[in-house]
Amino acid sequence: MACTLEKFIHSLDPRALPRVLQIQSGIYFQGSIYEMFGNECCLSTGEVIKVIGFKINKLIASICENNEVSQFSAKVELPLNFPGLYKVVADKTPYVSIEEITRKVSIGTTRFGHPCFYSPEDIKLANLTIKHGEQITFNSVEEVNGMMAVNCGVVRNNQSHSFTLPLSQEGKFYECEDDQIYTLKEIAEWKIPKCRNRIVKLSNTLHTWDSSNPLPENFDGCLILTPVYEVQAVMKFRKDIVHILSDLDVEVKDITDCYDISSFLQPLSLEDVFERTSKEFPMVAEIMEGPSGSQKPYNLLHTGKEIVIYKKYQATRVLASEIRSDSPKRHFLIPLSYKGKFKRRPREFPTAYDLEIARSEKEQLHVVATKAFDSPHKELFSVSVGDQFLVQQCQTSEVLYEGRKSVIDVLACEQILSDTYKKVLLPMYMEGGFVEVIHDKKQYQLSEICKEFRLPFNVKVSVRDLSVEEDVLAAVPGLQFEEEITDSYLLISSGSNTVESWEIPVYRLNMSVHLLSKDVQTVVPPATKTTVEEISEEQYYMVRRYENQTLHPPPRPPKKPT
Repeated sequence: MACTLEKFIHSLDPRALPRVLQIQSGIYFQGSIYEMFGNECCLSTGEVIKVIGFKINKLIASICENNEVSQFSAKVELPLNFPGLYKVVADKTPYVSIEEITRKVSIGTTRFGHPCFYSPEDIKLANLTIKHGEQITFNSVEEVNGMMAVNCGVVRNNQSHSFTLPLSQEGKFYECEDDQIYTLKEIAEWKIPKCRNRIVKLSNTLHTWDSSNPLPENFDGCLILTPVYEVQAVMKFRKDIVHILSDLDVEVKDITDCYDISSFLQPLSLEDVFERTSKEFPMVAEIMEGPSGSQKPYNLLHTGKEIVIYKKYQATRVLASEIRSDSPKRHFLIPLSYKGKFKRRPREFPTAYDLEIARSEKEQLHVVATKAFDSPHKELFSVSVGDQFLVQQCQTSEVLYEGRKSVIDVLACEQILSDTYKKVLLPMYMEGGFVEVIHDKKQYQLSEICKEFRLPFNVKVSVRDLSVEEDVLAAVPGLQFEEEITDSYLLISSGSNTVESWEIPVYRLNMSVHLLSKDVQTVVPPATKTTVEEISEEQYYMVRRYENQTLHPPPRPPKKPT
């Protein structure tokens, strides 16, 4: 049965991909050149395409009054980076089963992927009864005892109770009110259910308004958002991926069940390639869609180029950020093979507790106070700006406070005077400010720093890496090495020039290939070039999020006695 491309994509479950569609009719029924993102494709009646993915490209917004489109409202296009923060208005239309929720609502591992619902009826489970109106958090979808189910949770008396609901569970399930605020991009990625619109309320007014803003001046009401998807598809006789907007006026028919899907080229993402077994490497591939970027080797990976993929593996990188007081900061992933050298730069410590964390047995920490502190206890030291200390160790001390004795954690230090040293105690809860005094003039390799010092660690490049044409770190006035991370990489070389090979990140490079049935001439990869990778702010937080999932946060510093 034919339907519009828009209706088909709006109802399509991503888990059902890929789908083969035949163009039925529309304004392009005679065949027309359609251009999108630099890709031209002819969508003529009878044309067959394979849909391999889709994502929201932009949003159509209408001003909303009483949960309905205002009769005076014109529809406006909003890009995903449109400024402002928004609250999601709970959908008043219920879902009729858990299966419908999993099909239409995004459920994932991030904080955005935990939607909450309630049932107007009690739900009786084997060892728990979910009361009507009780908020149920949906955490993940997985197989339980051979049956697909949703891992859920409820909170009662500050205690979390976990349980599963099978997809076959029926009833009425309503969205709970959401008090969080989101960007438009976050709403597009996580908060717009399939086959439904989404009402949002502007939470903070835009800082500036000008005539190019599609919304009325001083607007602070509600908007109904309708998504327009960018569809990624493969055509029968093309070796690249075409991009089509879902609101294109064509009708399509799903013919997946009666079509040989293997007759199309099979695009693979880098994640798909990485999931192949190690025995399948090395392999030859042709790039169907190359990454953007002028940095080597990304500028060599253009559509149609043949590459050899030698192996997959995990590699260590040091996550570093530019030291600067204003934002935005630049962020880098540095390979341990980096051949430049570094000199130390002073670290800053906001509390005495941070001094204890940074203290090491290798060398004594020498700091200067940048902020005064008056101690409420006569047994402890009051700090003046400019005081210098050598940090010794953490210990406890008995203090008198409001007529009562108590034992608190303190940091033992030596105050440096003009001709002597004075032993002093600083309260661990002290909020002050300290800057490190560096006596070490040595130049270090990156691997030496990781071995000898505890991160975070401040440095600047003293000798640039001469093995690369341009060392991006050399121009940065100061860097903070934050942590070592382990990431996934593929080792590749050009099919026509196997003089050098490159490491490319699997999860940060948007690139598609298809495999060629060619033998690899040399199984041993050529000399490997590793590069410093500059990453975006969003990629930086993703790297830190995934790396820190297995780490426990440091304990909180002691509180000041009340």
